[in-house]
Amino acid sequence: MTPLPSPQQLRYLVALAESRHFGRAAQACSVTQSTLSAGLLALERQLDTHILDRAAGRHVVFTPLGLELVERARTALASLEAVAEAVMAAREPMGGPLRMGVIPTIGPFLLPRLMPALRHAFPRLKLYLREDTTAQLADRLSTSRLDLLLLALPCDCSGAEAMPVARDAFLVALPPGHRLAGEAEIPASALTTERLLLLEDGHCLRDQALAVCGLLGRDRGDQDGFAATSLHTLVQMVASGLGVTLLPRLAVAAGIAEDTGVVLRPLAGAGAWRTLGLAWRPNAPRAADYRALASHLAEICREALL
Repeated sequence: MTPLPSPQQLRYLVALAESRHFGRAAQACSVTQSTLSAGLLALERQLDTHILDRAAGRHVVFTPLGLELVERARTALASLEAVAEAVMAAREPMGGPLRMGVIPTIGPFLLPRLMPALRHAFPRLKLYLREDTTAQLADRLSTSRLDLLLLALPCDCSGAEAMPVARDAFLVALPPGHRLAGEAEIPASALTTERLLLLEDGHCLRDQALAVCGLLGRDRGDQDGFAATSLHTLVQMVASGLGVTLLPRLAVAAGIAEDTGVVLRPLAGAGAWRTLGLAWRPNAPRAADYRALASHLAEICREALL
């Protein structure tokens, strides 16, 4: 009978695949590098196979079978974690650790309200946060490195279960003295001839803004390759007269455009908003907790979006 790998060996394997560096993988597993190396070597001997290509020298290179074992290790660890999560959910609803990912166009503007409210409502909940782009967060969710995502829906999250919590309207941000500044609201069609400033590739708000303005998929070569890394940078670019942009009301309500001189007007028309929501893996043991959290989050969003 083939000896089964230990959970710790599987963690070593996954950590090395994610970091591609023995030292960083060991640090992620809270062990010494020699301990991690010995554990992986023992795993290879147990399975009587080569997981790593030793001919690659100091570079971490997995054999084709090694790459397959990494994916199987992730699945196995997720199943083991689900066992523990099921027990935790039954014993202590809305308690214990919860790893939540949040996108950058939500986190800075909602978390200052969300965190104190959650600490008050669920004192036994230990919430760990990671901010990243939707694609990166979705990857971490699918590989069980995150439990829950707070992001804009719909999202490409590998069949994840999702629950909307709020509608976040778009506002048009204009430089001072812009020809549209006198309008009470601005239709999306009026922006097609404007220099539309956007976040860089990877941010879902970029595609949402292009879709709302009917520009998704069109050649935008007139933009000179400039893109912002944050909404704060976009606001400063608009204030400098470089163009116009769309801002979610959540960010505006948090004061992102205060004292900048930027003129804000509602965006008119159907679909002039994004949907905020939570996403989690299908059949997650703590799904009931996530739904309860979604209801609580919906109330917080209503207050934040006033």
